[in-house]
Amino acid sequence: MTILLTGAAGFIGMHVAELLLARGERVVGIDNLNSYYDPALKQARLKNLEGRNGFTFEALEIADTDAVMGLTARYPDIDRVVHLAAQAGVRYSIEHPGDYVRSNLVGHSNMLEFVRGLMGRPGGCKSFVYASSSSVYGANKEMPFSTEQKTDSPVSFYGATKKANELLSYSYAHLYRVPSIGLRFFTVYGPWGRPDMSPWLFTSAILEGRPIKVFNNGDMMRDFTYIADIAAGVVGALDTPPSGVGEGEGEGDTCPHKVYNIGNNKPVKLLDYIRVIEEACGTKAIMDMQPMQAGDVYATYANIDPASEDFGYAPSTPIEEGIPAFVDWYRKYHGV
Repeated sequence: MTILLTGAAGFIGMHVAELLLARGERVVGIDNLNSYYDPALKQARLKNLEGRNGFTFEALEIADTDAVMGLTARYPDIDRVVHLAAQAGVRYSIEHPGDYVRSNLVGHSNMLEFVRGLMGRPGGCKSFVYASSSSVYGANKEMPFSTEQKTDSPVSFYGATKKANELLSYSYAHLYRVPSIGLRFFTVYGPWGRPDMSPWLFTSAILEGRPIKVFNNGDMMRDFTYIADIAAGVVGALDTPPSGVGEGEGEGDTCPHKVYNIGNNKPVKLLDYIRVIEEACGTKAIMDMQPMQAGDVYATYANIDPASEDFGYAPSTPIEEGIPAFVDWYRKYHGV
């Protein structure tokens, strides 16, 4: 049988594909290779996957309903879906909300219709895992963030679209019994990471002797989570779909939908994080202290107990290991 993986040329998508292929799965990867950041990086990620036994790639836009629905005829043995494709970026969403409506709302709705179609075939859809975000917590000040907390006040449009994805997925799970898991990712970093995220921005600036912008004067904390730990969490969730039977507080059937935090459970002060990057780069940063940006939050901190209990999620990479691994990759990728 086959796994459909959206966002296969993305940062998380490539690493998840590698894990799945390594254990002998057949994977159909789709991605629109858009220009939110340099498509050359996405093409380079694809080169790591193309030619591997079991991998097929389709350049496809998830907001294109006909293209998404056409996958069923070409790949009739798809029985699991990992949906990671989305328009990323908290700050970008403030100026370009329309891009998020198309990819994160229309695109996600199309994927839900796709898995609903699978439910009508023999074998159905065994597991549907989709990407949410820690951004749904907004300015929540109760730490650590727990999936039991209210998330109805996102402070960014990006966070609002991810919360909408969770609600839409719950309704499909309830109506059509689609076994679904939403994963709230916390500040993912590591080799092959995105150019718009702080490890890349800080590393490039430090190595080139340019200032780095340090928001809220450095008074921030993030639950930095290494990509290998994130990818393991995605695959663990895929392998442990909720049945909905006896999973509620009462007896009988409940909705086969769950949401988990996938973080490191160890928030790090921004200035400590910068010091680790400095050490990996072998030079000091020039810091340009800035006020807090619109849509940003002071801290993120994941309660990962449910994920640990349900599918053995166990992040094990501290920034003292993960950041040097990223910097080493960055130097090789750019020939520095």
